[in-house]
Amino acid sequence: MNAHASALPLARHWIDGAWRDSTEHRESVDPATGEIIGLYAFGAEYEARDAVAAAKRAFHSSQWRHDRALRIRVLQALADRFEERAGELAALLSRENGKVAGEAAFEVSLAAPGLRYCAALIATEHGRASEWSPGRFSIVLREPMGVAGISVPWNSPVGLMVRSLAPALAAGCTAVVQMPGQTAQVNALVSKVISETPDLPIGVVNIVTGSKEVISYLVDSPDVPTISFTGSTATGRAISQAGAARLKRFGLELGGKTPFIVFDDADQEAALPRIEKALTTFAGQFCMTGSRLLVQRGAANTLRERLKQRLPQVKVGPASDPSSEMGPLIDKANVARIDRIVEAALAAGATSIVRGGPVLDGPLARGAFYRPTLLEVTDSKMAIVQEETFGPVLTMQVFDTEAEAIELANDSEYGLAASIWSRDVERPLRIARAIEAGTIWINDWAVMRDEFEEGGYKQSGQGRLRGVAQLDDFLEHKHIVMQSGVV
Repeated sequence: MNAHASALPLARHWIDGAWRDSTEHRESVDPATGEIIGLYAFGAEYEARDAVAAAKRAFHSSQWRHDRALRIRVLQALADRFEERAGELAALLSRENGKVAGEAAFEVSLAAPGLRYCAALIATEHGRASEWSPGRFSIVLREPMGVAGISVPWNSPVGLMVRSLAPALAAGCTAVVQMPGQTAQVNALVSKVISETPDLPIGVVNIVTGSKEVISYLVDSPDVPTISFTGSTATGRAISQAGAARLKRFGLELGGKTPFIVFDDADQEAALPRIEKALTTFAGQFCMTGSRLLVQRGAANTLRERLKQRLPQVKVGPASDPSSEMGPLIDKANVARIDRIVEAALAAGATSIVRGGPVLDGPLARGAFYRPTLLEVTDSKMAIVQEETFGPVLTMQVFDTEAEAIELANDSEYGLAASIWSRDVERPLRIARAIEAGTIWINDWAVMRDEFEEGGYKQSGQGRLRGVAQLDDFLEHKHIVMQSGVV
């Protein structure tokens, strides 16, 4: 190892209450500059096996699954710790993940409220009891399943890790969290925050940064009865098939292709900035990215021209520049992948309204920057419309009637979210009831509340996160019948 490499921080795993190294080290890269900012221990099956063993031991030997007061206290303390380190987490997230400052701060801000809401669910969690015949009772207990396997994607590692971990811990499960190599330095800081939380028993939370071998081990292990996975639909299908051999419980939040449905009577002054942010937030690397713009014919010309003027003005740049409005993609491989998708769409008949594309000149050329792109299409069966792009590429399609808008919005295997824009009093709710999606915003986008469920229809997933239903992926129901008799 050269002197420069030895001076870089080494991000390690957190397993069984201790920092763990691996035999293989890889590099952490700033996607805005291509600079190597650290090294990380790359985990595989060996680390996953030890993490599962630790979590299983903690589940059976500690009071974690039995002591509600302990779980409430720990989740509240975890929330405090995330708030105390919010600035540090956001700064590192900007550097390693590429998010501009406001977006990184927003992601980190999701952690504490989610933990506190789940702490409240612990206090309100109850089973059922009934005397269904004199002296004969039934009691239903909701008990934790055991070790929960959690797989976290690189696009929002802090927010999405907590979104799955909080309900798992609230239910009384212990956890093994597989986190991505692209955010290894952030993973290590998150692990440090968790490791310093008072009263958290050793082995309850284990965090491994690693490869597909880690999630494969979690899916195959008989000691991990439930998996919470956020990622692509293709991977969700693959792990579901593999886990079927053990009748594994899966909570899946998968891909999305969110339609923005803009009617003639929409307030375009309000809609335009939300359409822009829906495309550029996290550089379009977001399962709820507004990637399909469906516009009623009477509004189409105006909206097209305004977006043609607006999108090229988005300030693309590194998070270190406070004026940056959109950061880089996660790496240059994804820049090339997205540009191939756009070129294929143009070859297939899409019209370029705003070409955008890779930044190839100047200092930004060192990073993984891709300018926002707007393509107009007439065929909703095109790959650019049907497949998740995971980048700042928006398609626009014109419709005439409500029925046509609903048909186009639902013409997708995905059903994660949708946004409806109209000043009509009755129309938005009427349309919302017909849209096949788990979250629908009316005259807004990306509003999420811990009190209300989030998840997908169709191939966008199964189960729900946030809300009361988020505990369901981690609980079993036990029916106990008592015959105590009567006096």
